[in-house]
Amino acid sequence: MLKGTGPFSFAIVAILVIATLVWFVTKPHPLFAAGDPRLTPGDAERGRLVFAAGGCASCHASPGQPDRLKLGGDLALASPYGTFRVPNISPDPQAGIGSWSVADLANALIAGVSPSGRHYYPVFPYASYTGMTLDDIRDLYAYLHTLRPVAERPQPHDIDPIFRIRRFVGFWKLLFFHQGRPGGNPLGDPMHDRGAYLVEALGHCAECHSSRNIFGAIKPKTRFAGGVSSEGVGFNPNITPEGIGSWSEQDIAEMLRSGKTPDHGYVGWSMADVVENTSELSEPDRIAMARYLKSLPPRPTPHP
Repeated sequence: MLKGTGPFSFAIVAILVIATLVWFVTKPHPLFAAGDPRLTPGDAERGRLVFAAGGCASCHASPGQPDRLKLGGDLALASPYGTFRVPNISPDPQAGIGSWSVADLANALIAGVSPSGRHYYPVFPYASYTGMTLDDIRDLYAYLHTLRPVAERPQPHDIDPIFRIRRFVGFWKLLFFHQGRPGGNPLGDPMHDRGAYLVEALGHCAECHSSRNIFGAIKPKTRFAGGVSSEGVGFNPNITPEGIGSWSEQDIAEMLRSGKTPDHGYVGWSMADVVENTSELSEPDRIAMARYLKSLPPRPTPHP
């Protein structure tokens, strides 16, 4: 060996070992394979309610037109990392998800992994959807395939170059993503536990009503306590008992049905769009959401 090559060789080996380790730990991990017997298409009518509870139209409907079931995507989502564009989830086989299997949809929602085996950015709220049941995913798949295909393709993301390396999302998942873990603590009360599922998983309410750290992950101590909107132009309110403790279950359920608040006002901004979704749920489901919200620990509103 030439004199002085020892440290250089060691550095090369160390770099290769670190690169291999990074490649391994950031690898996407889909959970389901095509043909999984648990994942046949479900019931489209039940899927319609899953679609509403999940707020799918709020993001995926094509902007600038009134049809909430035209799911061509392309909504611009501003963030500190750049502008993300919402994908087409219509059953178009090229522009949308018409070629997906139920397993593909399950991997997207539960694992945050695309059919091509790439990480999804967590602007797609799979950190909440990961708690969905397979039955609801099957039903949602069936419903989506009853809708009109939309051939338009969304524009590409316009984000900072460093964030275009999707493998880095694997680090984010290691730190902040709890795959397959439903939110909330079941109490054995069917109404409370149904509300926990609707609020934590399907409704992904914490995604908006919480503050985030520099990595874009929810700060646990601010969960449901309010936070700056993703667009940075408003503050989503505290929905723990600290913020809406004077509201009754019926008050909350009524707001979720009509948008009317106990002080004779109406919700606005993005929450008005959320109400378009929750108004389609059954009254027992809205009461269940209210009961769960009333059971949350009071948390102080963080400073904007």
